[in-house]
Amino acid sequence: MGQVTIYIDDDTEKKMLSMVEKSGKSKSKWISEVIREKTATNWPEAVVQLAGAWKDLPTAEEIRKDMGQDSSRESV
Repeated sequence: MGQVTIYIDDDTEKKMLSMVEKSGKSKSKWISEVIREKTATNWPEAVVQLAGAWKDLPTAEEIRKDMGQDSSRESV
């Protein structure tokens, strides 16, 4: 397991300590989770669950119907 030393300003430290206390986790655990969240390559589950939530949202086809035709793509 790696170790990292960071230097943060007083205001940032106060905010961090407040969040750590509310979470009930250690500073290391809390910081590790923040780093994991910020470096994730997948959408958070809460966002995934929103798929289809807006029934009146127009489809991509409906949005594009009056935009004309795309230019032809170059062949590779």
